Amino acid sequence: MFPKKTFLSVAGILAATLLVSACSSGGDTTGGSAAPVTPGGTSQAAAPATVSIDPADASGISPTTPIVVKAANGKLTDVTVTNSKGKSVAGKLATDGSSWTNTEVLGYGGTYKVVAHAQGADGKQVEKDGDVTTVSPKKQANANLIPAPSAVKSTGVGVGQPIVFSFGVPVKNKAAVEKALSVQSSPKQDGSWYWMDDKNVHYRPKEYWQPNTTLTVTAKIYGVDFGNGVFGAEDRTETYKVHDSWIAKADGNSEQMQIFHNGSMVKSMPISMGKDATPTHLGPHVISDKQANYTMDSCTYGVCPPDPKAYRSNEKWSERISNDGEFVHENPNSVGQQGSSNVSHGCINLNAANAQWFFQNFGLGDVVEVTNSGGPQLPVWDLYGDWSKSWTDWQKGSAL
Repeated sequence: MFPKKTFLSVAGILAATLLVSACSSGGDTTGGSAAPVTPGGTSQAAAPATVSIDPADASGISPTTPIVVKAANGKLTDVTVTNSKGKSVAGKLATDGSSWTNTEVLGYGGTYKVVAHAQGADGKQVEKDGDVTTVSPKKQANANLIPAPSAVKSTGVGVGQPIVFSFGVPVKNKAAVEKALSVQSSPKQDGSWYWMDDKNVHYRPKEYWQPNTTLTVTAKIYGVDFGNGVFGAEDRTETYKVHDSWIAKADGNSEQMQIFHNGSMVKSMPISMGKDATPTHLGPHVISDKQANYTMDSCTYGVCPPDPKAYRSNEKWSERISNDGEFVHENPNSVGQQGSSNVSHGCINLNAANAQWFFQNFGLGDVVEVTNSGGPQLPVWDLYGDWSKSWTDWQKGSAL
């Protein structure tokens, strides 16, 4: 039998244990629950929602800059963006309600009112307003394509055809504009841009296009800053088809022009090229125009009567190969010299039958390569003198 003092001590321990057990098992007589407790021992209520608009109260932005609305500590319930006429701009709300972005591009010179509502984790609604104003260009530039896609839709283009964007206004920010341009070739072929001047940029492949290539040409210039207050007017995408390879090789030594179709020689023609005073340019030429009847006038490049070098004549089956008056065409007056001497003003003369055959088989983008003419190299800037540059030098003409 335990001593009396020891028995009371054990009873005290049992009572204390029962009291702790009752507290731990939720023995609060009020039946309530305690508020969340921070490590510091204080209660923490749910945080209210916050809403951000980017760009916020901005002016002079590109119309392609997206408006992004985000919610923190809650979800967006609705977002409206309206222009000065009250028309809503289309947009998309994220599935989780965390953000909203416009899916419709904005216009130039517009002010847009942004109103966003969100509900916080605390159950309360909050509102956020803002204004966004887009830039007002001094002038807008169009991406004009050469050759015009409609002009070659049925015929396609030759393997030497460069793709040309002509903007009509000087481009200061050439790198920004060039980044917005693309030519996708199928099958894939290496290519690069070359700025001929401040208004015109050309694209050509490293080698001639492969026959039957499809070219998808895109200018995503809307909203692009050209510099000096000029911005791109609108985006544009066009498709070109490269037809069979037609390459003529005109040799001033043999006075013959050999015709190659898809790499195989199919015909040889006697020719007469430019005389010593007006030699035909050397190098690859690309056909840019063709007319069954064409009036050739030296005044078009500054040689007018009474200059003894002036001339004006109507020629048949004419195909332009440079911008300074060089054509492949019929010339009945030089038939006696064709195949033996050069007597033209720079053109490549053919007899009637050969000129008509050439006209029927060659078209825009097809190539005439001139050798041994005694003339200078065709300048790169002479309409389609693109192939006068080596690939390394051509790439140096890019702004990127």
